[in-house]
Amino acid sequence: MRRNFRFQWCIILLVVFIAGCKVRRPSDVLPESTMENLLYDYHIAKAMGDNLPYNENYKKVLYADAVFKKYGTNKAVFDSSMVWYTRNTDVLAKIYEKVSKRLKAQQNSINHLIAIRDKKPMTSEPGDSIDVWAWERMKRLTGMPTDNKLTFVLPSDTNFKERDTLVWEVRYRFLEGKPDTTLAALMAMQITYENDSIISKTKKISGSGVQSISLQSDTLGTIREVKGFIYYPREKTPRTLLTDQITLMRYHSNDTLYALNDSLKNDSLKLKPTKEAKIETKENADAVQNEQQPQRLTPEEMNRRRSNQQRAVKPEQLQIEKHIQMEKHELKQEQPINQRRRIQQKQIQ
Repeated sequence: MRRNFRFQWCIILLVVFIAGCKVRRPSDVLPESTMENLLYDYHIAKAMGDNLPYNENYKKVLYADAVFKKYGTNKAVFDSSMVWYTRNTDVLAKIYEKVSKRLKAQQNSINHLIAIRDKKPMTSEPGDSIDVWAWERMKRLTGMPTDNKLTFVLPSDTNFKERDTLVWEVRYRFLEGKPDTTLAALMAMQITYENDSIISKTKKISGSGVQSISLQSDTLGTIREVKGFIYYPREKTPRTLLTDQITLMRYHSNDTLYALNDSLKNDSLKLKPTKEAKIETKENADAVQNEQQPQRLTPEEMNRRRSNQQRAVKPEQLQIEKHIQMEKHELKQEQPINQRRRIQQKQIQ
């Protein structure tokens, strides 16, 4: 019993010690919750004042006074409170962490409203798998001219990469039963690239359920924009088509197709020589064949050889003929080398 009693007293003393060590806020300093809300509104008012033209700078003071009046204080109390909070940086850091989160959320909502106003999606976030759908997640189609389609145009941004895969998924629900197969809904999506290449895919929707279209950009280059639509034609008996749970997932490719293509390309160059290389090898083969083949004799020389007749040739003439034969042989040897030089010069140009 005594041990339990002592233990309880130790716990009580520890709690009192911790409470005594806690920073005590003076009574004339604004509470943390009030300071958080005041700083949030104060920074918004300051940002509004910074965007004013030069002839309306006087409104900056009015914006700040409106914030102080909202929380029943004034600039002097605010400044003295900030002096105390700056001396206790841990408390001020926690307050500003909450304020920054609220300001960031506010900025995201403002960007979303601007995107809706301009009918353009916001910049997509980075990541290997991101939902880039920026429009309404549910659409009711009746087949009437004013309500028979859903369309979207998604321009690419810096977070789009080459060889991205895009998957558009929609859940369809026919509320009045299965539609006529001849007048089924049509779902289509296409990707347009900077080099004006286009890939697309369409799908008929003849029943309720989740349907998707997947397009991979492969090696066509940089994506310019992504388009898509759902068209629901009018039937004799009007039926309602509800589309919901709409997502457009973008996946980055992480495989090594580029390296594989490069290696295949190099191998193909080795296995399939170019036209210039074919010409060069053919000329080399002809030159070697000409050197191996014996020189053809004229009919007169053949007759002389058969009759063992030797024509009288002067020594000067023999030297000239020998020199001519040597020059011909050197030209034949230099011909493949010159041909290679020409090909290299063409490649450099």
